[in-house]
Amino acid sequence: MRDTTESPFRISRIGKGLTVVINVVAATFTPHPHGGPMKGTALRRTASRRVTALLTSLVAAAAAAVVALTPATASAAESNGGVRIMPLGDSITDGFTPLPGGYRIGLWNRLATGGYKVDFVGSLSNGPASLGDHDHEGHSGWRIDQLDANIVNWLNTSDPRTIMLQIGTNDMNQNYDIANAPARLSTLIDHIRTQKPNAEVFVATITPEQSPGLETRVEAFNAKLPAIVSSKGARVHLVDMYKALTLSDLSDGIHPNPGGYDKMAAVWYNALRSVPASLVPLASPAAGGLVNTQSGRCLDVNGATTTAGSQAVLYDCHGKANQQWTRTASGELRVYGSSCLDASDNSTADGTQAIIWSCKGSANQQWRINADGTVVGAASGKCLTPAANGTANGTKVQLATCDGRAAQRWTTAA
Repeated sequence: MRDTTESPFRISRIGKGLTVVINVVAATFTPHPHGGPMKGTALRRTASRRVTALLTSLVAAAAAAVVALTPATASAAESNGGVRIMPLGDSITDGFTPLPGGYRIGLWNRLATGGYKVDFVGSLSNGPASLGDHDHEGHSGWRIDQLDANIVNWLNTSDPRTIMLQIGTNDMNQNYDIANAPARLSTLIDHIRTQKPNAEVFVATITPEQSPGLETRVEAFNAKLPAIVSSKGARVHLVDMYKALTLSDLSDGIHPNPGGYDKMAAVWYNALRSVPASLVPLASPAAGGLVNTQSGRCLDVNGATTTAGSQAVLYDCHGKANQQWTRTASGELRVYGSSCLDASDNSTADGTQAIIWSCKGSANQQWRINADGTVVGAASGKCLTPAANGTANGTKVQLATCDGRAAQRWTTAA
């Protein structure tokens, strides 16, 4: 949603740090109390006092914000190894006015009370201490197309098992090509499904609005969602959020009040529980072979050698020691017990060869196996890929930018 009463500063997380951006509003000067304009020294003194006061308050606010958000600067610290769930949407997902964290607070507490172990994921972070995990992808003021422009990167970074999507309110409020908003949402869902074909995706109708004109748009948009969702397959689920709220549940005619957010939390909780798989992590390969889905061949240490620097290649699966990879808690892929799959020379460039090397715990030996079958280097963020998308025995395996091609997907074999 468009935030009409935003604070003078907003904090957004970039990588593992925080960037504080202070938006300063240009100062304006009122007329002299007796009706005439202030002149000369009086104007300069008044301007000086106001600028000083403004800067003092901004510095104090920014400092307080940094202190308040310090625990959230390292998102990994909030990861408890539970089911990775991405809250995805706009300012209602963010929790804009009057409740930072929004529905995520009540949802987290319900999940914890119910005995579910979850890990909210996303590039943004906010909310009170009562919210056990602050991560999310709720972007205030954003429309469907803006989420769509970023979704692939977010999914590759966060690798969610489950996605809770609610978007479209800003398309209605900004009068942005409203007739085609349902089609944009359909495309966004397609992109999510392509990137994360095994993820459970929950698509919520958007909530009511107080303005009669906007409400008409909301109702027309929501009416299109059931057909869209039903066309996307068994892993895409409709959540009727619109019926859960009334106008009395809104704080400003657009965003829910605390009671409204809690109603949303209950609906999300029931929706997740109605699909038990959404609250269970996908099985991760712990040991055995890694099979390239395009070729049907296994990740293999060339020539069955144990020498450091030996090339990883594709080869017919035979289950011998040079094709047995063990995934450790730190993200290593070990072979022969003490050797690790390694991005050669600590490089992160496309074309970097995948080799074996003595395990040393470095980032170039850590790999994330995603729900969509991609194997992504922790240091590079790039996918394990057969050279030139090859399928033949002996094809070298290397790093390449993740782009969804079939050659970048792997499955496990006993």
